Amino acid sequence: MNPAVGVSHYSLMVLTERSVVRVMTPISVSSRNITKCSHFSNAGFTLLEIILVLAIIGLASVLIFPNVGNFESRTFDSQIRQAASLLNFAKRAAVVQGRSASIEIYAVPILQASGPKSPNAVGYWEFSYGTLRYRDNTDVETEVDEKIEISFYPEGGSSGGTIFFTFEDREARIQINPFTGQVEVEHEY
Repeated sequence: MNPAVGVSHYSLMVLTERSVVRVMTPISVSSRNITKCSHFSNAGFTLLEIILVLAIIGLASVLIFPNVGNFESRTFDSQIRQAASLLNFAKRAAVVQGRSASIEIYAVPILQASGPKSPNAVGYWEFSYGTLRYRDNTDVETEVDEKIEISFYPEGGSSGGTIFFTFEDREARIQINPFTGQVEVEHEY
């Protein structure tokens, strides 16, 4: 064998491999040194980034959780609206059906109430959040122990009066006009 032929063939093969490597991965054979810039390090967050993220979380929590502590007061308001709606329903039922209709408002759970239910009652409502008082048309005010009955008549009138609902430091009242049967809600905070 000729040693010169083997060397040239070997060196040709090495050149072929190097050219393949250069074509496939030009960065790996580059003579340029890649240096890491010190001011672009990923060692952690800056104080500005942390403050910005905390501010965004704070704003989001204000929008997502408004008035979390006022859950009881919202329940109280919805209870008052429900009572007023039921009273308006009884007024309409009396006028449409042509006979008297009444609503029974309980200060205790309905199942614990004693006594018969009114035959004219078109609805029952229970207020167990606080105290319940009733002032009739003669301005006699009593605290309701068990229930009160508000009647509406076919010509549009009612037994009238004012119902006072008290829960913690809040009070609401529903006034029922004895002549027109109109129901008005007033809140006092």
